[in-house]
Amino acid sequence: MNKNLIGKIKKIKVLVMDVDGVLTSGQIILDQKGNEVKVFDVKDGFAIVLFHRAGYKTAIISARSAAAVSARAKDLKIDKVYQDAYPKIDAYHQLLKEFKVTSDEVCFIGDDLPDVGVLKNVGLAVAVSDAVEEVKNVVHYVTKKEGGSGAVRETIELILKTKGEWDKVLAERNLI
Repeated sequence: MNKNLIGKIKKIKVLVMDVDGVLTSGQIILDQKGNEVKVFDVKDGFAIVLFHRAGYKTAIISARSAAAVSARAKDLKIDKVYQDAYPKIDAYHQLLKEFKVTSDEVCFIGDDLPDVGVLKNVGLAVAVSDAVEEVKNVVHYVTKKEGGSGAVRETIELILKTKGEWDKVLAERNLI
């Protein structure tokens, strides 16, 4: 890992995530009644819990709105959820004010064109491995994992390990 990337990672205080294609695989599943069903990765969720335990904040910015997102965010104690946020950059500017952070202190994980505006403004821009090329072309890091399959966990591990906090968080939870 190059020094520039390490420097960006060490400044991070807030992790912001898109939903469809990042916290989920990007598929939109409807049941027989037309209700939307989302599938979230449990390892991503546990990593978010560990990220909070390390003292960091999290947020979701999604251009869509779904009850499943609200429920999952509540379960994981996500600090702030912005749904129906289009363009996403407006929600991002609001987040900076609400969290009292600078862009250098924010990591955003995205996968598709509506994420580009935010990705171009954050301190650490991350794309999931199955993101569209236009997204991959503007980020600092591309995960090995796909969206909905551990990409968020990989990003959190990258941040906490680079900051030297991963083992401490695990030890505090009696996980190592």
